[in-house]
Amino acid sequence: MRIATTIFLTDETVTPVRLARELEQRGFAGLYLPEHTHIPVSRRTPYPAGGDLPREYGRTLDPFVALGQAAAVTERLTLGTGITLVTQHDPVDLAKQVATLDHLSGGRFTLGIGYGWNVEEAADHGVEWATRRELTRDRMALMRALWAAEPTAYEGDFGSVQASFAYPKPVQAPRGPVVGPRTLIGGGAGPKLFAAIAEHADGWLPIGGRGLTESVPKLRAAWEEAGRDPKDLQVVPYAVLPDPGKLAHYADLGIEEVVLQLPPAGEPEVLRVLDGYAAFL
Repeated sequence: MRIATTIFLTDETVTPVRLARELEQRGFAGLYLPEHTHIPVSRRTPYPAGGDLPREYGRTLDPFVALGQAAAVTERLTLGTGITLVTQHDPVDLAKQVATLDHLSGGRFTLGIGYGWNVEEAADHGVEWATRRELTRDRMALMRALWAAEPTAYEGDFGSVQASFAYPKPVQAPRGPVVGPRTLIGGGAGPKLFAAIAEHADGWLPIGGRGLTESVPKLRAAWEEAGRDPKDLQVVPYAVLPDPGKLAHYADLGIEEVVLQLPPAGEPEVLRVLDGYAAFL
C-alpha cells in the first residue's frame, strides 16, 4: 500500500520544499494539498467537523504554487490536490495550471476535486450554491476539451470554449471517458457522487475513510453499471489518522493508497509525526 500525506501548508508551517524533500527521502509516496482562496469572517456556514474553524483554513498556500515548488525538488514524489474547488476557478486558466504542473512533474500530478462546503467563500466567486455540482461537471468537461489531443470545441450549460491549441497536454493517456491527469472526486458517499465518479473520474477520495465496508461495493456497482472496467477503480482514503488495524482493513477492501493527515505545524513537529508514520511504510 502506498502511503501519501496531506497537510494544510500555510505561511506559518513547514515549507513545501522542506516537506517534499523529507517525504521523498523517507519513502512516502505523495503529497496532497487542500485549497481555500479565503474564508469570509461572517462564518455563517458551520465548520463540517464542528466547533470553531481551525486557524489554518484562512491561511492556506495556493496549492498549485506550493506543489510546483515540491515538484522542482523531487523526482518520485506524487503531487495532488485534496481538493481543488473547481467552481472557484476559470476553467480555461485551471486547465492550463493543471496541465503545466503535470507536464513539469513528469506526470506525477493527481487532480483531486470536490464541491466545497463554505457557501460564503463560493459566493465571492460567483457560485450559485444549488448548482455547484452541475457547474463542476460542466467545467471538467470544458477542461477535458482543452486537454484533448486535437483541438476540440465545447459548449456547455455554464461555459464554452472554441476548438483551440492548448499545450502542454497532461501526460497520462485518456482512460475511457477520462482525459487529463489522474482525477479523484472527494465527498460523502451517495448516488450523486458515485454517478459523477463513474462518469468522469478515476476514483474517490473519501475523507477520513469511515464506512467504506458499506460504501465501496455501492461505488463499484455504479462504476460497473456505467461500463467502466472494475480493475480501474481507485479508492484513496484521505486525511486518515492511521493505525495498523485500519490500514489492514483498507488492504482487505483492495485499497492501494492511503493519505495520512499531517499537523499544520512547523518543521520540527511535522518531522516528528513523519517519524511515527514511518512504521506504516
